[in-house]
Amino acid sequence: MTIPPIRTAAPRWSLRKRLVLAVVGLLAIVAIVIGSISVLALQGFLVNRLDDQLNQANGRSQKGFGPPGQESGDSTSQVFSQERLNEIFNRQAPDTVVAVVSPAGDAAARKDERGDPQLLSTSQSAAFAAVPSTGKATTVSVGGSLGSYRAVAVEYGGGVRVITALPLGDVQTTLVQLGLIIAIVTAAGLVLAAFLALWIVRVALRPLERVVSTATRVAELPLDRGEVALGVRVPDDDSDPHTEVGKVGAALNRMLGHVASALTARQASENKVRQFVADASHELRTPLAAIRGYAELTRRGNHDLPADVVHSLGRVESEAIRMTSLVEDLLLLARLDEGRDLESAQLDLSRLLI
Repeated sequence: MTIPPIRTAAPRWSLRKRLVLAVVGLLAIVAIVIGSISVLALQGFLVNRLDDQLNQANGRSQKGFGPPGQESGDSTSQVFSQERLNEIFNRQAPDTVVAVVSPAGDAAARKDERGDPQLLSTSQSAAFAAVPSTGKATTVSVGGSLGSYRAVAVEYGGGVRVITALPLGDVQTTLVQLGLIIAIVTAAGLVLAAFLALWIVRVALRPLERVVSTATRVAELPLDRGEVALGVRVPDDDSDPHTEVGKVGAALNRMLGHVASALTARQASENKVRQFVADASHELRTPLAAIRGYAELTRRGNHDLPADVVHSLGRVESEAIRMTSLVEDLLLLARLDEGRDLESAQLDLSRLLI
């Protein structure tokens, strides 16, 4: 026999919390979408601007090696001689990387902040050597302190390829800073929006709270006894049928009016029954007393009555006593149903002794 799992009731949130969370959640989604689009748009703009700078740097590199497609008679060592490096890098901006791939070997150098070319390591040179000769800018992850670069490769004759690259560090730093600014502004905006939404929702739900207060006052009225004056109603300002809360207030007023009419009709019917019982009790007391008195007088008189007549008179007297008790009970019940308070007054007991 398997025991069914115990299901715990999910926490129920108030309408106020749900509205605030819905507004904040929607604003968060919109802010995330706008922030993402802004970052992507800025990234595309900065990368395109860097590609334009890269094309200019590539043009300056070609001036040092000759036009593309022409065979270079220089060996790799001659290409990267100090004179050739100075000639190439004098035309380039700092952090520019120029790499040469030839059958004789691969080599790459970066222009440092002082303007001097610094040869790269074998692994870094291999990363630039893997750039395809499509003439289009490509992102290269070099690793280490160099980070990522945008590189373009140009094919020369004799298997010689020249790669020119510019760093992506400034672009990435700008994007990170923009992302942080958007995140901080979004978080602050969401907090402010949450407080504003909470205040707006609280103001908007005040009529509903007044409707609840009216229903609570009605629930506290004693509707089970006595005459009920159900005069509590939702104010007119909170029962406007053109608003959602006003529709609730108007519906509650209609319900209270219907209940008041039903209670009035019930009270009128009970009053009629109570009055009938009281009148019948008063009217029955006199004839019952007369029946009892005559029966007792006849039974106790000096009359020679048959035994069965005496028995019948005794029965009439006992039933009259029982009926009188029932009438007294009905009269007492009618008085109690009226709900009258007990009246107290001073009484001179000396008159009872005289």
